[in-house]
Amino acid sequence: MKTFGITILLTSLLIGTPAAAQNANVDKRVDRLEQEMRAVQRKVFQGGSTRYFEPEIAAEKPTTSPTNTITTSAVTDLIARVDALEASLANLTGQVEQNGYRLKKIEDQLAAAETPTVSAGPTAAVGSAQAAAAKASAAEEATPDPDRVAGVAAIVMPDTGDAVENAYIYGYRLWDAKFYPEAQAQLKKVVAEHPEHARASFAQNLLGRAYLDDKKPALASVALYENYQKRPRGERAPDSLYYLSTALVQLNKKEDACRVLAEMQDVYPEVASGRLAERVTSGKAAANCK
Repeated sequence: MKTFGITILLTSLLIGTPAAAQNANVDKRVDRLEQEMRAVQRKVFQGGSTRYFEPEIAAEKPTTSPTNTITTSAVTDLIARVDALEASLANLTGQVEQNGYRLKKIEDQLAAAETPTVSAGPTAAVGSAQAAAAKASAAEEATPDPDRVAGVAAIVMPDTGDAVENAYIYGYRLWDAKFYPEAQAQLKKVVAEHPEHARASFAQNLLGRAYLDDKKPALASVALYENYQKRPRGERAPDSLYYLSTALVQLNKKEDACRVLAEMQDVYPEVASGRLAERVTSGKAAANCK
């Protein structure tokens, strides 16, 4: 456990401090306090008098005891407190793990209860990604729409010879057919499994657009900003900035949308004045940019 190392470090620091150094430090603090007391007396009893009052109650003389004994007592107390914290942390960790296991079982039971029954014909005709998308569709509704499930199952998985390309195109087809939740699940899967692939920039950008079309601008803004931040040289990074400005306008953050468009023009001047020129113009108009 990491806190065990902390216990050793604290113990070594305390025990390793020489007794003479500790005494010297105390002496300095006492001298400073005495000087401060004299300064206060001079301020209170002004007029040039050299007479200063001694305290009415004299401080008791400290009982002489070995410095090592004091240090050892402090270390023992500190170790006991750290041990108690370690025990509490271990107990809390155990409870968290148990709760996580119980929650996982509940989620598995709910997923099994909500999985729709689909005829073997169309299900067999699609790949594993299509089946996952159909399951995501069912999770969006308490009572799955049979027409929607059949529509998702009818989307054909391409066969280009490139697994990543197939997965991205399938997500695009789901989005194009307006099956937005299913498209989101598929596109997130592409990015998670192939974050360094060239298609990851396309998939993350399209994920943001799928959220926008699904009227979820907050989620869209997160997905689009992450695409620009993590893949600034990706082919769809400029597009993500444009759609990010669109999401910010929908969130009533027009000033931020203008800043995003300005950054787009600064970072990608050729794209902003070329392929996306019309969108930049319309985006500025929507955000009322000056």
